Amino acid sequence: MTRRPTLERERALWASGLRCVAGLDEVGRGPLAGPVVAAAVVLKPGSRAIRGLRDSKLLSGARRELLGAEIRRRAVAWAIGAASVREIDRLNVRVATALACRRALERLPLQVEYVLLDGLPLPELGVPHEAVVDGDSRCHSIAAASVLAKLVRDRLMDLLGRRYPAFGWERNKGYATRRHLLALDRLGPTPHHRRSFSPVVQLDAFGYRVF
Repeated sequence: MTRRPTLERERALWASGLRCVAGLDEVGRGPLAGPVVAAAVVLKPGSRAIRGLRDSKLLSGARRELLGAEIRRRAVAWAIGAASVREIDRLNVRVATALACRRALERLPLQVEYVLLDGLPLPELGVPHEAVVDGDSRCHSIAAASVLAKLVRDRLMDLLGRRYPAFGWERNKGYATRRHLLALDRLGPTPHHRRSFSPVVQLDAFGYRVF
């Protein structure tokens, strides 16, 4: 049975007197192409659960769109942050992910008091936070952030896919599918490929032209 994210952590924090608790999640750490995108979502203290909300990876595209509209309507505030391919290559993907998360928090119009974060702790956030393993399937505000982050990144990869149709980004979102790898081997990397990621780094070593 699939776990549903709950408001248990948020309610405990609200009960302790905190009013501005942000759920934070990112998408795009693993692909060969495209940015890392993070989202931060602040729910109103005492909010009810958003019906049907769950880990964004388990939702259809149409369901994500509907939930995204509901999240934006119900949230006190939400914001998006990203780290570019160049930043991923220059800093490494972990540091770039922390940068995207920090940007999302900084773009909120509210002063965040506490963050619920998917995955492992990020000291670079500079904000008190709890890291929740599998947070997007356990914690309601993290799940909300995961939906918004995935919606934004998927739309961006759809747009890039129209510019570089051979790679199939509108379907694989930059991940290393067979079609993506075959096109990469045949055509070489684009400016949106992560030059520090294997196998892109190996192709670069052979002097492939850049689109």
